[in-house]
Amino acid sequence: MQYYNYILVTSVLGWCIAQLLKTIINFIKYKKFSVERLFGAGGWPSAHSAMVCSAAAAVYRVEGVSSTEFAIMSIVALITMYDAMGVRRAAGQHAKAINRINRLLADKPAPSGKPLEDIAQAANKSIAVMKEYLGHTPFEVVSGAFLGIILAFLMPVKL
Repeated sequence: MQYYNYILVTSVLGWCIAQLLKTIINFIKYKKFSVERLFGAGGWPSAHSAMVCSAAAAVYRVEGVSSTEFAIMSIVALITMYDAMGVRRAAGQHAKAINRINRLLADKPAPSGKPLEDIAQAANKSIAVMKEYLGHTPFEVVSGAFLGIILAFLMPVKL
């Protein structure tokens, strides 16, 4: 029987499957292929959740529920999913608001009488569009978690 790194392969595969699903869902929704969706953060399902939950479930299968490794991986998974729904989601919402403000200000004259874009260009800067898809809704996180856990139980521990 040949061995392979079941935990690592399962985790990376969980991320890859989630990213591929995100890309397909985005293509169906917007009728346009986006390379960014293939590698970027945010969206449904959460690739971060799929990766850490497949790792935690894989560690469970190899080391058992009472192992130190399973405890550590479960903590990492919970922190990752909490962060995806909290800090990164809030950062994405802030980016949306900033982008909206920038669009509103782009055509309005600044107090000097020049449009904001002219002032930014004069300073050798442009108004950058901020990335809005950073975090996840609870549904996206839970979906990614289920994807990862199911994958870990479908993958063979030994080849």
